[in-house]
This record gives sequence, structure tokens and C-alpha cells, in this order.
Amino acid sequence: MRIGELARAVGVTTRTVRHYHHLGLLPEPERRANGYRDYTLRHAVVLARIRRLTELGLGLSEVRDVLAEDAGKDLVEVLTELDEDLARQEAAIREQRARLRDLLEGGVLPAEGPVSPELAALFSEVGQVSDSPMAAKDREVLALFDTAATPEGRQELIGLVGSAFGTPDGVERARAAYALLDALVDADPADPRVDEAARALADCLPGELLPKAGIDDDHSFLRAFYADFAPAQAEAIRRTLRIITEGGP
Repeated sequence: MRIGELARAVGVTTRTVRHYHHLGLLPEPERRANGYRDYTLRHAVVLARIRRLTELGLGLSEVRDVLAEDAGKDLVEVLTELDEDLARQEAAIREQRARLRDLLEGGVLPAEGPVSPELAALFSEVGQVSDSPMAAKDREVLALFDTAATPEGRQELIGLVGSAFGTPDGVERARAAYALLDALVDADPADPRVDEAARALADCLPGELLPKAGIDDDHSFLRAFYADFAPAQAEAIRRTLRIITEGGP
């Protein structure tokens, strides 16, 4: 058989046959005097087996293990591993679909996009504290921490934020702090209102949110965080962190 005839007989392309030759999966046939490869029935049998194994989901390295007669893995062992891997993928897909159903059935998605069920519940419980730009940034930062946190860290963070904003009094304090911060968008960092805004914001936040050891203002994340705000707003937040961690500006 010529390579095209072999490929048609097994239902693959000639390019696939050449690729399997290159990887050493399919032995090279003898060549005739005219230089053409002469494929035998044995080549067709091996090629068909490779096709069946790949259609089951085996990678070509695993196919090589199965085809090897001495050092390779037993076919049952390889297929068992494949079945276990597919079971893990199936469980992950079920979990993803469950999250999607929860998001879709929950009504309007938050502006920050899909977040964890815990943060989505907090956003729903607290409601829209304010329509201010600073409030929107707060929600974005919460979504960032929600994404990066461990399950334990997420639970602790959401519990602390919920305790701060989960009451009418907490919501009113937050609205007042956001209004003060919004008013600083074009202000000078030395503006007296910066200190007022910092104290109002510190009054909203539980001290447990920040480490007692202090804050390193030169940390790369904090530098990026401050840069996202107007200079006076950044200074107010900087003073807020000092008030919370040090007990004073």
C-alpha cells in the first residue's frame, strides 16, 4: 500500500501518518526500488490501534507506552489512569456549572462580574452602599481580594466587612466617608479635609482588617493601590491605614 491508501483505509490523513513516523509510533516501512514506501497490513493494524487509543483520550506519549511491548505501561493501567482523570474533570465541570447556575439564577450580576458565592451574598445583603466612585473602587478591591484569598481568608475577610457594613448605622458611616473621599478628587494632599476623610474612613473599618505590625507604604502592591486614586484621596487612605494600625495619624 502507498501512504495515501493506508491513510484512507484507517481514516486518517497522510500528514498524521508522517507525524506518527516522526514520533516513532508507527514503524517506517520498507521502500520499493522506485523509492515509494510499501505499507503492509501490519502497519494498518498498528495505525488503527493508535487511532482508537487517541479517540479514547490518550495522549501520544501514553499511546507510546501502550504500544511498547516491554517497558511500557499495561493498557489497563493507562486506561484506568485516564478514567480517573476524566472523573476529576467531570467533577470540576459539575462544580463550575453549579456556580454558573447560582449566578444566573441569582438575578443581576454585580458590576464587578462573577465573584465567589460568599462575596455575592455579602453584596446582596449590604446592597448598594453608595453610587460614589470611591464605593465602586472599594467593591473592585474586595473582588480582587476575594479572587486571591484562600477559602479561610475569604471567609474571614467577608465576615469582617459584613460586620462593618451589615447594619444601617454602618451603611450611613460608609456613605459619609465615601462622600468625603469623593470630594477630594481635585484637592491638594495638604487639604485639611484629607484628615477628616481619613478619620471617617477609619471609623468605618474594623481594626482586624489590617496587621498590627504596621503597613509598609513602599510595598509594590500598596504603591499600585495608591496610584489608582487622586493624590489627596491616596493620602487620606494612607492616613486611614496609619490610624487603624498605629492608633493615630
